[in-house]
Amino acid sequence: MPSGDRTVLEVRGLRTAFQTRSGSVYAVNDVSFDVKRGELLGVVGESGSGKSVTMMSLIGLLPMPPARIEAGEVLLDGEDLLKASPARLRNVRGGEVGFVFQDPMTSLNPVFPVGFQIVEPLRRHMGLSKKAARDRAVELLELVGIPGARARLDDYPHQFSGGMRQRVMIAIALACDPKLLIADEPTTALDVTIQAQILELVHKLRDELGMAIVWITHDLGVIAQIADRVLVMYGGQVVEQAPVRPLFRDPRHPYTRALLKTIPSVTGERAAKLQVIEGQPPILGAFPTACPFRDRCPLAFERCHAQNPAREVVAEGHDVACFHPSAQGAEAVA
Repeated sequence: MPSGDRTVLEVRGLRTAFQTRSGSVYAVNDVSFDVKRGELLGVVGESGSGKSVTMMSLIGLLPMPPARIEAGEVLLDGEDLLKASPARLRNVRGGEVGFVFQDPMTSLNPVFPVGFQIVEPLRRHMGLSKKAARDRAVELLELVGIPGARARLDDYPHQFSGGMRQRVMIAIALACDPKLLIADEPTTALDVTIQAQILELVHKLRDELGMAIVWITHDLGVIAQIADRVLVMYGGQVVEQAPVRPLFRDPRHPYTRALLKTIPSVTGERAAKLQVIEGQPPILGAFPTACPFRDRCPLAFERCHAQNPAREVVAEGHDVACFHPSAQGAEAVA
């Protein structure tokens, strides 16, 4: 749980589009959220819901063009990163914000030893000598559970297993004691045993270091294990936000309920056939003026096709963007 009330990151009205040959694609549409020190915020949704583009927009990781930030504020300890210079953003990335990508084999440079890849940000951002940086690199590899850390500094990425490479990526992201760690589906390509080890490691690091963490995933099972609070994204928008237990116990948005019904049962009872969400995600070729889930929603009515609902508070820390009465507090529709 959060170790303090200080807000590390505030995102307000973020809007990101891409210019393509066939026109603009509106990938992130008026997204707002915040993250406090020591809090782990889970961000969930189907592929194409805008999760990764949102997080990459925060710290200037998108190529511009074709991407463009059309509106919003991204406040890191009060500083608006959308107004920061390229030089300032380079210092933020890896220094104040760590980023762990999904595939460590494509994120790690195959021609440099892992020790070099940890040492370089330490020397760039923290001004450490080569010896001090190598000693710190050993500490970081030990922190993330790499056996024989000092002996492995000069090993190359291909000499590590998938799980160990992901631990190296986490060590690099943690190298400069960032205020915020963003992890973009970092366990998706790992088997369940290694995934469990990485999740346990993240719990430990969050508790010991007190950093804010944003964990992007499509796996609600992972979110149930590690998150304090959850953002549910669909069509480039946040459709529901809640603490993790209320979200699972009392989901208000029809999309959130549909996602939860796709999770296999672990009760030991013979499960019914897994449900699927009929239809396809929306084509984001225009800025949304109606509910993005309307064409797949069994509860949609005329207003859903005419207006895009704003997020409304329905309980403490719980808001939802939906016009249907069940979302606003009536008994949820099964």
